[in-house]
Amino acid sequence: VRPVPHKKMEEWRISCDYGTSNPTSMGLWGRHGSTWYRVAEYYYDGRAARRQKTDEEYAGDLARLVGDRPVRAVIADPSAASFIEVLRRKGFRVVRADNDVPDGIRVTADLLKRRRIVICRECRDCLREMELYCWDERAGRDAPRKENDHAMDEMRYFAMDLTAGDGGGFAAMSVERRI
Repeated sequence: VRPVPHKKMEEWRISCDYGTSNPTSMGLWGRHGSTWYRVAEYYYDGRAARRQKTDEEYAGDLARLVGDRPVRAVIADPSAASFIEVLRRKGFRVVRADNDVPDGIRVTADLLKRRRIVICRECRDCLREMELYCWDERAGRDAPRKENDHAMDEMRYFAMDLTAGDGGGFAAMSVERRI
């Protein structure tokens, strides 16, 4: 965890996990050199606020988070089809996130460990969720508990997008051996 660097960022991206009954979380990422900094965030819990927002309202919130920064891409929850369409109509380049949870957790952990991604202290909801994120002991497999995971999901989406061109994931899905 670091303060927001006072460096000129070379590139900007947004990651977002869209929720209707669950919270919506968006992270603003800036790259300086080979390090990506999560410099700001948006987090809205419609259940806690007792008011659900529309896709248009969330798109406006995203635009305010972006400000005048030239965002290269919005990496979005792949299940948020209507929200993705609203963003595209507003001129954002949207990439559907890779939602592979086990690989995403490994990739995110590796990028954090190597300090290729850094969370700035202003991102309180992301930091709060990191403290609460844990494995579901009853799942019967490696899977996180599906609560307090919205910023974690969108950070995972960002990490997977960042490494998409690095030669693939960490796990072999199948191996065919010919003799």
